[in-house]
Amino acid sequence: MRVVFMGTPDFAVPTLARLAGDGHTIAAVYTRAPARAGRGMALRPSPVQVMAESLGAPVLTPVSLKGADAAETFAGHAADVAVVVAYGMLLPQAILDLPRHGCLNLHGSLLPRWRGAAPIQRAVMAGDGMSGVGVMRMEAGLDTGPVAMEARLPITPGMTAGDLHDALMPLGADLMARALEALDRGALTFTPQAEAGVLYAHKITNDEARIDWSRPAREVANHINGLSPFPGAFFEADFGKGPERVKVLAAKTASGSGAPGTLLDTEATVACGTGAVRLRALRRAGKGGVASGAEFMRGAHRTPGMGLA
Repeated sequence: MRVVFMGTPDFAVPTLARLAGDGHTIAAVYTRAPARAGRGMALRPSPVQVMAESLGAPVLTPVSLKGADAAETFAGHAADVAVVVAYGMLLPQAILDLPRHGCLNLHGSLLPRWRGAAPIQRAVMAGDGMSGVGVMRMEAGLDTGPVAMEARLPITPGMTAGDLHDALMPLGADLMARALEALDRGALTFTPQAEAGVLYAHKITNDEARIDWSRPAREVANHINGLSPFPGAFFEADFGKGPERVKVLAAKTASGSGAPGTLLDTEATVACGTGAVRLRALRRAGKGGVASGAEFMRGAHRTPGMGLA
């Protein structure tokens, strides 16, 4: 089939590679324009652009898909189908209507739960026991289209958003490959989403990142793991030069109790509103490496009984 692929981050790369490997013609790849990043703030192409260029596929980085010119360019690809994976830009109806078989989206949740921008992080933050990916036919609403196929994946204890993201990438690539194979045979059918159970995965904001030790331990651990690796949940502590931010990249519930925010042992177990959490991976501001709880306690000269803000 002639495929227009639309995606930007790492999550989309395995799907693009799989479709090209399956012999589909990648007529064009749409992705977000290179952004400045790193210490030198050099322009850095998206992971999808890097993959597309390695495949020899044409790359387009429009700032908007609105207007007649964008629609005319898209129509010129003569696509059988558009495949959209974390593109990061809304598709107007004029674009949605152009491919012969419409536009298929690979979404990182089990719809209608966690429609929107951050489904993987929100699932972990909420303490969901199950996640997955789905292939949906796109329409004008936000992730409201009918679903053709799903693949499920348990969220195991201690799993971070990064862990779940990495596990869903190959699962999604395989699912979309199977969806296109069925579409090519005329065997892909769609089921409208249930009206009940709709939740929106709003974009993560930095304001959400501060850890609230007064919450129950399970909620604190889910919050930490759901924000790992980005943007990273944090607390503040004074190591002798004023308050310093410390990101926590992994945590699990643990036994213990005390005033919320109090360190309970040398393994960085912290009391919560009820119960306690053990901090498994931490990074101090300005420090490159990630430390275990015990390493953090030694390096930061923390002792049981001290508090974290």
